[in-house]
Amino acid sequence: MFIQTEATPNPATLKFLPGCDVHPAGAVEFNDPEAAAASPLATALFKIDGVRRVFFGADFITVTKDAEIDWPHIKPSLLGAIMDTFVSGTPVMIGTAMSESVSSAGAYSGDAAQIVREIEELLATRVRPAVAQDGGDIDFDRFEPETGTVYLRLRGSCAGCPSSTITLKQGIENMLKHYVPEVLRVEQAL
Repeated sequence: MFIQTEATPNPATLKFLPGCDVHPAGAVEFNDPEAAAASPLATALFKIDGVRRVFFGADFITVTKDAEIDWPHIKPSLLGAIMDTFVSGTPVMIGTAMSESVSSAGAYSGDAAQIVREIEELLATRVRPAVAQDGGDIDFDRFEPETGTVYLRLRGSCAGCPSSTITLKQGIENMLKHYVPEVLRVEQAL
């Protein structure tokens, strides 16, 4: 088995491509070892000193490390844990884990519901594929119709990325404002 690695815009995060499905049901993120209990792979990765966050996409894994740890020190252990999981046939997840991306339009009524559907469609078709190439994901958090503010949650390599503010403001905000005039600004949900 050959596992490719790719740098991401976030220097603390590395993307691993095992050449097979990782979590086709949708993106899932583990922010600590306790959250990783549903995944033998995430559990194995968190056992490696310096691992801070694990993220599964459809066909990739991103790992975020502590700033004090250098990639050459933990990359071989990460590759070993990923290879062991796939070669042994151990499931990536135990049970069913759904993507955290669920439509929020039902929580809104009237014009706001239509605006939220448009925002979610743009995120799914134009934004999510681009951020997945960088090992991350983006989720709609909420829309405040009275202020025209959209709140988005960044995951995977995008969470904590030094360029995430630029991505949100210059990329996503400009695009959403262009296609959905009711959107006046985009902020990161915390």
